[in-house]
Amino acid sequence: MIVQLPGIQPEIAIQAVPDDERVWVPQAPLVWFRPLLLNTVTGSWCNLLRVRKAGVLSRHIHPSWVTGYVIRGAWRYLEHDWVAHEGSFVYEPPGEIHTLVVDEAAGGATEMITFFNIAGAMVYVDEAGQTTGYEDVFTKIEMCRRHYREVGLGADYVDQFVR
Repeated sequence: MIVQLPGIQPEIAIQAVPDDERVWVPQAPLVWFRPLLLNTVTGSWCNLLRVRKAGVLSRHIHPSWVTGYVIRGAWRYLEHDWVAHEGSFVYEPPGEIHTLVVDEAAGGATEMITFFNIAGAMVYVDEAGQTTGYEDVFTKIEMCRRHYREVGLGADYVDQFVR
């Protein structure tokens, strides 16, 4: 018998790469994320990012750290000389502006999937470093609710990932 303590949220144990395409939430043309954990207490989230196009995805900064693990394909940051290939672990320090790119220089794969653990917000910036938008755990939850409602899974489908 499993005893659930009051106030303690249950663990999550799911297939990370889903069989149901509807679980992937569109973020931009040919770019999706799959929520795995949306922690409203710490403001952090874990997700898979899937990209099926070549080019610049976003220029952004994080006020806190980010870690990633490349499951499929490869990507890079314009500001660095390394490429994150399949099997690579990446640590991003807080406060660094970087531009995520999937292109020939990164290996030219037709699909990239990376697990990201984001502690805090993601702030999008332009070439001058001026804020153009942001994402946090709450905007991610709302993106999921809207998408899951539209594809027939129901807005509350996202609740299984919220802690």
